[in-house]
Amino acid sequence: MRILISNDDGIEAPGIARLEAAARRLSDDVWVVAPETKHTAAGPSLTMAKPITMTRLGERHYSCSGRPADCVIAAFAWLFKDDAKPDLVLSGVNDGRNVAEDLAYSGTLGIAREASFWGAPAIGFSRVKAPDLSPDDDEWLAGLVGDLWDRRANWHAEGHFLSVNLPKALPAEIRQPAIGRDKIGRMAEVAEREGDRTVLVFPRGRAHAATPGDENDAIDRGFATVNRLNWFGETRLPGAFVESLGASAG
Repeated sequence: MRILISNDDGIEAPGIARLEAAARRLSDDVWVVAPETKHTAAGPSLTMAKPITMTRLGERHYSCSGRPADCVIAAFAWLFKDDAKPDLVLSGVNDGRNVAEDLAYSGTLGIAREASFWGAPAIGFSRVKAPDLSPDDDEWLAGLVGDLWDRRANWHAEGHFLSVNLPKALPAEIRQPAIGRDKIGRMAEVAEREGDRTVLVFPRGRAHAATPGDENDAIDRGFATVNRLNWFGETRLPGAFVESLGASAG
Protein backbone atom coordinates (compact mmCIF):
# COMPACT_ATOMS: atom_id res chain seq x y z
CA MET A 1 0.00 0.00 0.00
CA ARG A 2 1.41 3.37 -1.04
CA ILE A 3 0.64 6.09 1.53
CA LEU A 4 1.09 9.83 0.95
CA ILE A 5 1.32 12.09 4.02
CA SER A 6 1.07 15.87 4.16
CA ASN A 7 0.02 18.60 6.61
CA ASP A 8 -0.52 22.34 7.00
CA ASP A 9 1.81 22.88 9.98
CA GLY A 10 4.98 22.42 7.92
CA ILE A 11 7.25 19.49 7.23
CA GLU A 12 9.17 19.93 10.51
CA ALA A 13 6.03 19.78 12.68
CA PRO A 14 5.91 17.03 15.33
CA GLY A 15 2.44 15.93 14.25
CA ILE A 16 3.49 14.81 10.79
CA ALA A 17 6.35 12.77 12.26
CA ARG A 18 3.88 10.95 14.51
CA LEU A 19 1.53 10.28 11.61
CA GLU A 20 4.40 8.96 9.52
CA ALA A 21 5.51 6.69 12.38
CA ALA A 22 1.98 5.29 12.59
CA ALA A 23 1.76 4.82 8.81
CA ARG A 24 5.06 2.93 8.73
CA ARG A 25 3.50 0.29 10.96
CA LEU A 26 1.14 -0.44 8.05
CA SER A 27 3.37 -0.03 4.99
CA ASP A 28 6.99 0.38 3.93
CA ASP A 29 5.90 2.54 0.98
CA VAL A 30 5.26 5.83 2.81
CA TRP A 31 5.93 9.23 1.20
CA VAL A 32 5.92 12.67 2.80
CA VAL A 33 5.24 15.82 0.77
CA ALA A 34 4.56 18.80 3.02
CA PRO A 35 4.81 22.60 3.00
CA GLU A 36 8.03 24.30 4.00
CA THR A 37 6.19 26.46 6.54
CA LYS A 38 2.96 26.63 8.52
CA HIS A 39 -0.24 27.49 6.62
CA THR A 40 -3.03 27.95 9.16
CA ALA A 41 -6.51 28.40 7.65
CA ALA A 42 -5.20 27.92 4.10
CA GLY A 43 -8.20 25.72 3.30
CA PRO A 44 -8.07 24.05 -0.13
CA SER A 45 -6.45 27.03 -1.89
CA LEU A 46 -3.97 26.41 -4.71
CA THR A 47 -1.00 28.29 -6.14
CA MET A 48 -1.93 28.82 -9.77
CA ALA A 49 0.43 29.86 -12.58
CA LYS A 50 3.25 30.69 -10.16
CA PRO A 51 6.45 28.71 -9.57
CA ILE A 52 6.51 26.13 -6.77
CA THR A 53 9.80 24.72 -5.54
CA MET A 54 10.04 21.09 -4.52
CA THR A 55 13.06 20.13 -2.40
CA ARG A 56 14.09 16.52 -1.81
CA LEU A 57 15.04 16.30 1.87
CA GLY A 58 15.69 12.59 1.99
CA GLU A 59 14.35 9.28 0.78
CA ARG A 60 10.62 9.75 0.02
CA HIS A 61 10.61 13.13 1.78
CA TYR A 62 9.91 16.40 -0.07
CA SER A 63 9.15 19.93 1.01
CA CYS A 64 6.94 22.20 -1.07
CA SER A 65 7.12 26.00 -1.22
CA GLY A 66 3.38 26.14 -1.93
CA ARG A 67 0.26 25.61 0.13
CA PRO A 68 -1.00 22.38 1.69
CA ALA A 69 -3.27 21.36 -1.20
CA ASP A 70 -0.43 22.13 -3.64
CA CYS A 71 1.43 19.22 -2.07
CA VAL A 72 -1.22 16.80 -3.27
CA ILE A 73 -1.06 18.10 -6.84
CA ALA A 74 2.74 17.99 -6.77
CA ALA A 75 2.57 14.35 -5.69
CA PHE A 76 -0.08 13.12 -8.11
CA ALA A 77 0.82 15.26 -11.13
CA TRP A 78 4.61 15.27 -10.79
CA LEU A 79 6.14 12.89 -8.26
CA PHE A 80 3.93 9.93 -9.23
CA LYS A 81 3.13 11.06 -12.76
CA ASP A 82 4.58 7.90 -14.31
CA ASP A 83 4.32 5.66 -11.29
CA ALA A 84 1.68 4.07 -9.07
CA LYS A 85 -0.51 6.67 -7.41
CA PRO A 86 -1.00 6.70 -3.61
CA ASP A 87 -3.59 4.24 -2.35
CA LEU A 88 -4.26 6.37 0.73
CA VAL A 89 -3.65 10.02 1.61
CA LEU A 90 -3.25 11.08 5.25
CA SER A 91 -2.95 14.67 6.50
CA GLY A 92 -1.92 15.95 9.91
CA VAL A 93 -1.71 15.36 12.72
CA ASN A 94 -2.78 18.99 13.01
CA ASP A 95 -1.70 20.98 16.05
CA GLY A 96 -5.19 21.74 17.31
CA ARG A 97 -8.69 20.42 16.73
CA ASN A 98 -10.50 21.05 13.43
CA VAL A 99 -14.19 21.42 14.19
CA ALA A 100 -17.22 23.48 13.17
CA GLU A 101 -16.37 26.13 10.56
CA ASP A 102 -12.76 24.92 10.58
CA LEU A 103 -13.94 22.16 8.27
CA ALA A 104 -14.01 24.83 5.54
CA TYR A 105 -10.92 26.79 6.62
CA SER A 106 -8.60 23.93 7.54
CA GLY A 107 -5.53 23.26 5.43
CA THR A 108 -5.43 19.77 6.93
CA LEU A 109 -8.84 19.02 5.45
CA GLY A 110 -7.98 20.96 2.30
CA ILE A 111 -5.38 18.26 1.67
CA ALA A 112 -7.94 15.50 2.12
CA ARG A 113 -10.41 17.32 -0.12
CA GLU A 114 -7.82 17.75 -2.88
CA ALA A 115 -6.92 14.06 -2.63
CA SER A 116 -10.59 13.19 -3.12
CA PHE A 117 -10.48 15.04 -6.46
CA TRP A 118 -7.85 12.51 -7.54
CA GLY A 119 -9.99 9.59 -6.43
CA ALA A 120 -7.87 8.63 -3.42
CA PRO A 121 -9.26 7.69 -0.01
CA ALA A 122 -8.17 10.49 2.32
CA ILE A 123 -8.25 11.15 6.06
CA GLY A 124 -7.41 14.38 7.86
CA PHE A 125 -6.19 14.01 11.47
CA SER A 126 -6.24 16.73 14.11
CA ARG A 127 -5.59 16.70 17.84
CA VAL A 128 -6.17 19.07 20.72
CA LYS A 129 -3.26 21.30 21.65
CA ALA A 130 -0.90 20.14 24.41
CA PRO A 131 -2.02 16.49 24.32
CA ASP A 132 -0.87 13.84 26.77
CA LEU A 133 1.52 12.03 24.46
CA SER A 134 2.28 8.38 25.10
CA PRO A 135 4.69 5.89 23.49
CA ASP A 136 1.62 3.80 22.65
CA ASP A 137 -0.07 6.56 20.62
CA ASP A 138 1.57 5.52 17.34
CA GLU A 139 0.35 1.95 17.69
CA TRP A 140 -3.21 3.07 18.50
CA LEU A 141 -3.22 5.54 15.59
CA ALA A 142 -1.86 2.89 13.22
CA GLY A 143 -4.65 0.58 14.33
CA LEU A 144 -7.25 3.23 13.60
CA VAL A 145 -5.78 3.99 10.15
CA GLY A 146 -5.61 0.29 9.38
CA ASP A 147 -9.20 -0.25 10.45
CA LEU A 148 -10.42 2.69 8.34
CA TRP A 149 -8.42 1.38 5.37
CA ASP A 150 -9.82 -2.13 5.71
CA ARG A 151 -13.36 -0.74 5.95
CA ARG A 152 -12.99 1.96 3.30
CA ALA A 153 -15.89 0.51 1.30
CA ASN A 154 -18.12 1.95 4.04
CA TRP A 155 -16.92 5.55 3.63
CA HIS A 156 -14.86 6.05 0.49
CA ALA A 157 -16.85 7.35 -2.45
CA GLU A 158 -16.33 10.05 -5.05
CA GLY A 159 -15.78 13.41 -3.39
CA HIS A 160 -15.85 12.05 0.16
CA PHE A 161 -13.14 12.14 2.83
CA LEU A 162 -12.85 11.77 6.60
CA SER A 163 -12.07 14.20 9.40
CA VAL A 164 -10.73 12.64 12.60
CA ASN A 165 -10.20 14.61 15.81
CA LEU A 166 -8.16 13.10 18.61
CA PRO A 167 -8.64 14.04 22.28
CA LYS A 168 -6.07 14.82 24.93
CA ALA A 169 -5.32 11.19 25.77
CA LEU A 170 -5.25 7.96 23.75
CA PRO A 171 -6.59 5.32 23.46
CA ALA A 172 -10.09 6.71 23.13
CA GLU A 173 -13.54 5.53 22.20
CA ILE A 174 -14.81 6.86 18.88
CA ARG A 175 -17.95 8.89 18.24
CA GLN A 176 -19.55 10.45 15.17
CA PRO A 177 -20.65 13.89 16.42
CA ALA A 178 -22.83 16.62 15.03
CA ILE A 179 -20.94 19.48 13.40
CA GLY A 180 -21.05 22.42 15.79
CA ARG A 181 -20.44 26.14 15.54
CA ASP A 182 -17.20 27.60 16.87
CA LYS A 183 -15.93 30.04 14.27
CA ILE A 184 -12.33 31.16 14.20
CA GLY A 185 -11.71 34.71 12.96
CA ARG A 186 -14.50 36.50 14.84
CA MET A 187 -12.55 39.66 15.70
CA ALA A 188 -10.61 42.38 13.92
CA GLU A 189 -7.96 44.27 15.86
CA VAL A 190 -6.50 47.57 14.64
CA ALA A 191 -2.73 47.19 14.53
CA GLU A 192 -1.97 50.51 12.84
CA ARG A 193 -3.87 53.51 11.57
CA GLU A 194 -2.54 56.40 9.50
CA GLY A 195 -4.91 58.64 7.56
CA ASP A 196 -6.99 56.53 5.17
CA ARG A 197 -4.78 53.48 5.79
CA THR A 198 -5.76 50.95 8.49
CA VAL A 199 -3.88 47.73 9.26
CA LEU A 200 -5.99 44.95 10.77
CA VAL A 201 -5.10 41.69 12.47
CA PHE A 202 -7.55 38.80 12.84
CA PRO A 203 -6.36 37.17 16.09
CA ARG A 204 -6.09 33.43 16.49
CA GLY A 205 -8.37 31.51 18.77
CA ARG A 206 -12.05 30.78 19.14
CA ALA A 207 -14.68 30.65 21.86
CA HIS A 208 -14.52 26.83 22.18
CA ALA A 209 -18.29 26.83 22.28
CA ALA A 210 -19.93 23.44 22.65
CA THR A 211 -23.44 22.05 22.52
CA PRO A 212 -24.36 18.51 23.59
CA GLY A 213 -23.43 16.03 20.89
CA ASP A 214 -21.18 18.28 18.80
CA GLU A 215 -17.46 17.80 18.15
CA ASN A 216 -16.17 20.03 20.93
CA ASP A 217 -18.47 18.32 23.42
CA ALA A 218 -17.29 14.85 22.41
CA ILE A 219 -13.59 15.77 22.29
CA ASP A 220 -13.76 17.52 25.66
CA ARG A 221 -15.31 14.34 27.13
CA GLY A 222 -12.33 12.32 25.88
CA PHE A 223 -13.75 10.79 22.69
CA ALA A 224 -12.07 10.64 19.30
CA THR A 225 -14.47 11.84 16.62
CA VAL A 226 -14.95 10.86 12.98
CA ASN A 227 -16.98 12.77 10.41
CA ARG A 228 -17.48 11.89 6.76
CA LEU A 229 -17.38 15.02 4.60
CA ASN A 230 -17.94 15.72 0.92
CA TRP A 231 -17.20 18.67 -1.33
CA PHE A 232 -20.10 18.46 -3.79
CA GLY A 233 -23.10 18.57 -1.47
CA GLU A 234 -26.00 20.48 -2.99
CA THR A 235 -29.60 21.33 -2.21
CA ARG A 236 -31.65 21.78 -5.34
CA LEU A 237 -33.72 24.91 -5.64
CA PRO A 238 -37.45 24.52 -6.24
CA GLY A 239 -38.18 24.36 -9.95
CA ALA A 240 -40.84 27.02 -9.73
CA PHE A 241 -38.34 29.39 -8.14
CA VAL A 242 -35.74 28.83 -10.87
CA GLU A 243 -38.35 29.31 -13.59
CA SER A 244 -39.52 32.56 -11.99
CA LEU A 245 -35.99 33.97 -12.14
CA GLY A 246 -36.09 34.17 -15.93
CA ALA A 247 -39.55 35.70 -15.85
CA SER A 248 -38.54 38.39 -13.36
CA ALA A 249 -35.39 39.22 -15.34
CA GLY A 250 -37.51 39.79 -18.43
